[in-house]
Amino acid sequence: MRKNSFSSFRWIRNQRKEVVTAVDKKIPNGILEEQEQQTVVLLPRSPSASKTYFPIPVDCLEDETRIRSADDGKLFREEFNSLPSGYTQGTYQEANKEDNREKNRYPNILPYDHSRVVLTQLDGNLCSDYINASYIHGYTDNNKFIAAQGPKQDTVADFWRMIWEQKTATIVMLTNLKERKEDKCYQYWPDQGCWTYGNVRVAVEDVTVLVDYTIRKFCIQYQASDGTKPSRLVTQLHFTSWPDFGVPFSPIGMLKFLKKVKTVNSSFAGPIVVHCSAGVGRTGTFIVIDGVIDMMHQEQKIDVFGFVSKIRDQRSQLVQTDIQYSFIYQALLEYYLYGDTELDVSSLEGHLHKLHNTHAPFDRVGLEEEFKKLTNMRIMKENMRMGNLPANMKKNRVLQIIPYDFNRVIMSMRRGQEFTDYINASFIDGYRQKDYFIATQGPLSHTVEDYWRMAWEWKCHSVVMLTELQEREQDKCFQYWPTEDSVTYGDYTVEMKGSTVCDSFSVRDLVLTYGPDKQTRLVRHFHFHGWPEIGIPAEGKGMIDIIASVQRQQQQSGNHPIIVHCSAGAGRTGTFIALSNILERVKAEGLLDVFQTVKSLRMQRPHMVQTVEQYDFCYRVVQDFVDIFSDYANFK
Repeated sequence: MRKNSFSSFRWIRNQRKEVVTAVDKKIPNGILEEQEQQTVVLLPRSPSASKTYFPIPVDCLEDETRIRSADDGKLFREEFNSLPSGYTQGTYQEANKEDNREKNRYPNILPYDHSRVVLTQLDGNLCSDYINASYIHGYTDNNKFIAAQGPKQDTVADFWRMIWEQKTATIVMLTNLKERKEDKCYQYWPDQGCWTYGNVRVAVEDVTVLVDYTIRKFCIQYQASDGTKPSRLVTQLHFTSWPDFGVPFSPIGMLKFLKKVKTVNSSFAGPIVVHCSAGVGRTGTFIVIDGVIDMMHQEQKIDVFGFVSKIRDQRSQLVQTDIQYSFIYQALLEYYLYGDTELDVSSLEGHLHKLHNTHAPFDRVGLEEEFKKLTNMRIMKENMRMGNLPANMKKNRVLQIIPYDFNRVIMSMRRGQEFTDYINASFIDGYRQKDYFIATQGPLSHTVEDYWRMAWEWKCHSVVMLTELQEREQDKCFQYWPTEDSVTYGDYTVEMKGSTVCDSFSVRDLVLTYGPDKQTRLVRHFHFHGWPEIGIPAEGKGMIDIIASVQRQQQQSGNHPIIVHCSAGAGRTGTFIALSNILERVKAEGLLDVFQTVKSLRMQRPHMVQTVEQYDFCYRVVQDFVDIFSDYANFK
């Protein structure tokens, strides 16, 4: 969490991540269910356990999901409650042995004897073969996964021994080490360098932090009495956006993560080890999504009920809540409706050729179809309560473009002045960092002080402006900086320090001073010219240049949020943010997904990337970028 000089303000911001009301269960990185968690809460079983649910043909999936979601997910709850909790003949003798009890994180989540992972015994100690982990079948592969609890401090050596003995090459971690002040998993790897756990030496080779997950590569070696064995590479993919007892905000990040897991894991490796804290809720959800997607391809149908029932025979309670159960359906529906839209940079030209349908030079049949899928997304008006309050309405430039409550930028409340925490601005995720951008409208004359207050409170050092002050003889943005010398808005004084003009944008260096304590901060203002309100810039190079300049400024100033605005803060703003994220991914991975990048922006603020021209421009700029840096080695 970013620190802030306003303690009350920090509290508000923390609440944005943690407080959940009964009315609105959404929070930015997920949906949460309040639960006590010293032991894992097992949900009550319903008497309808004998009811069976039949597989669903894929072309009925959308209707079936809609029917089950109605009435606050009543049918999902019924279906979930009808699941068998586990294997009726299953026993837990090993898990309950005196010497093994302490190895279990939760006393009521234990592996069955028949499907538990058995370690080699150490020095004749009969209980040294026990670990709280179970083999789980995939759709076609037996024992494709090992579902495990998050290691405890005294079971880390056993965990690494299991990784070694099972020839595991991929670890999927679905919990954070601490959640809501509770320890969920012991950190079983070194941050840097190497560490030895029992007989296994673990060295960190590489760490990549992305917005929803982190990839860590380890080199591991087993040190046996008869000498050290050859080393192996193990990749840990750590999904960081999944709240305990809940689900991620949208399935997009999870599907991208699952694809990465499939790409990383070698077909010759042993089982993929999947763990959360208890090794049943999030772990089961991940395994089911993987298996049922495979089923979808193979049989053109999905059977979530059957799949969960089957794997619960190997570890009880897999998939722990009805919210997780319905999330599986949402993920499958997302996958069915939109498929895999990710491209390798090398295939971009061919893909564009297809989208632009080659019959006529400006025919965009495929592209328009693709964009139409985005415009069909529902705008969640029920999540715009703050922006629609009468006291806040006049602070919005365009009535259709209002921030969602779950990711709006919250400012400190002025003493005795209600609603002063509101500004029409939304936090937007970057490629590597949550809340990396603030998408906002061009300030109005009466919101300029709020605008600078937001910049101050959120420690912003970079502002990107994508509109002119006037366009087509209409005011599009109030001039919120001085032409020379300085200008004061309430508690904030803005002073012009200097400006430079580049090919397609100008840069202003401004000094922002907070009056009450005379503190100052340098803010660099990047003003892009040549982007008409209707239409797109004449070429993409200027956009590539400004994105690169902003990134350099961010690295020097500490990566606080970048304020991005046009007039209403949606069309050009969304296009700039989409391109920043897309180009950063192209550079890092040589991959792009324009469709899902824009889709996820539209889930964070309505109308982001507003027209098919702007959408097309995203593709064209990437193509320009590839042409400029045509040596593919630049991306790796």
